[in-house]
Amino acid sequence: MLNNVIAIVVISFIIVGSMWGIGNLLNPPRENKIEKSNDSILIVAQNNAFNETNPTIFVKESIPTKLIILNKDFVKHDFVSEGLGLNSAYLTTERDFVTAIASDKTGEYEYYCSFHPSMKGKIVIA
Repeated sequence: MLNNVIAIVVISFIIVGSMWGIGNLLNPPRENKIEKSNDSILIVAQNNAFNETNPTIFVKESIPTKLIILNKDFVKHDFVSEGLGLNSAYLTTERDFVTAIASDKTGEYEYYCSFHPSMKGKIVIA
């Protein structure tokens, strides 16, 4: 009887593992699908920082720049810049938010994660 239970548990693990592996092959992680180019900026939220250092983001005035926020962390993050009207809402693991920065007003604007006060930086439009 005990051997039958163990066999059923082992077979269940094998089936679930196989289904998970096939699912990942058919639907690769979303990060692989993100377009990256010279007119895009990728910001990765991970380890309670944006791109490890909360960098200053430089954008040219009146030239739309694609902004991609990707959460690679195991906790929720968001990306907010009140001055530019950006708010990604909550991003769970492996989720992204794609938007554009386009402003005809030069200046410095703060961005931050509302969950983690240390995650903040500047967007400079010049």
